[in-house]
Amino acid sequence: MQSQNISDIIEKYLKSILGDSQQIEIKRSEIAELFNCVPSQINYVINTRFTIQNGYVVKSKRGGGGYIRIVKVNLLDDSDVIKDLVNIIGDGIDFNKSLQIIQSLFQEDLLTRRESNLIIASIDKRTLAFEDRQIENIVRARILISILNRLRYDD
Repeated sequence: MQSQNISDIIEKYLKSILGDSQQIEIKRSEIAELFNCVPSQINYVINTRFTIQNGYVVKSKRGGGGYIRIVKVNLLDDSDVIKDLVNIIGDGIDFNKSLQIIQSLFQEDLLTRRESNLIIASIDKRTLAFEDRQIENIVRARILISILNRLRYDD
């Protein structure tokens, strides 16, 4: 039996309490205590697994009454989220971050499996096999931004 690492377990737990609701508020110290880990481990999970590319917006308030709010967003219903995604993509994006965005669009039922696979094929490292990695990332960014804009305005 393969054991999961603590980050996977924490992610699974947070997603389970998020359930069908759009948002949750947690206290980092309470979650850390629950999993017997340091609070920075909770930060790591939130910063890497609950990103805008994955369909989440995270807000936090520091201090004694502080909290971390994780909000599940509908990627295309919120124009600010699209703007944030476009800003994250910027002038260039690597394949792994691109894949996160495509997976989120698929999970939100904004892309079919076939459409997702076609997009992934078009932005794959082997497809964009330029000698200069920076050019590859620029072309990938242009493709993704074009797709996002097309999805946003094409009903």
